[in-house]
Amino acid sequence: MGVVPNTRIGKVEFYESHVDVWSVAPTTIGLTAAQVTALATATADARNAYEEQLAAIDAAKAATLNFYNCVRAMHNAPGKGADMIEAIKQYAQTTNNPNVYVIAQIPPPAIPGTTPPPGTPSNFTVGLLETGALELKWKCANPEGVSGTIYEVRRNGQFIGASGIKSFTDETLPGTSPVVYQVTAVRSTSRGNPAQFTVTFGTGGGGLAITSVQGGNTTVKMAA
Repeated sequence: MGVVPNTRIGKVEFYESHVDVWSVAPTTIGLTAAQVTALATATADARNAYEEQLAAIDAAKAATLNFYNCVRAMHNAPGKGADMIEAIKQYAQTTNNPNVYVIAQIPPPAIPGTTPPPGTPSNFTVGLLETGALELKWKCANPEGVSGTIYEVRRNGQFIGASGIKSFTDETLPGTSPVVYQVTAVRSTSRGNPAQFTVTFGTGGGGLAITSVQGGNTTVKMAA
């Protein structure tokens, strides 16, 4: 550990506590009176600069707070900026005069856009689980920045469930084959184009097996 503290104010306090001791008999500790006097002056200058820094910090805080308050009063106070802009918009709406926005040099309200419908599921992966259930997985390119899409799953035309992720496990396989699945992406009242594929089952390896998958225009691959 060093003799002098690492912090700036620590250094100031160190020399403040030593300069008077060193000035008593400087030659007995290898110093000169002129050195100690110069150090005392430098130490006093450092202390004054520190006090000025603290005052400047307090002044900056006060100035910043005043700036924030002035901006708040300008924009948010009753009858000021925000209320005036709202009054301009209401006037333009009640008079049905879009030129009001031009005169006021503020943009008119944006025209509500139409969010595209969900995408169409594709790239299906189909595989049998050890439990005998059928696991379906797919990809779906939905509009960017849109959430809340769920996937409706039908088997042979009958609704069998929905999923908030791009997979579904059919645990109630019928005894008949083939089976036609239809997956549709749904968001609120908007529906994407459904994707349909057919799975044919047979026997193999001592149990139920998938013998073929036909997906029309979709890309379908068997699960490993």
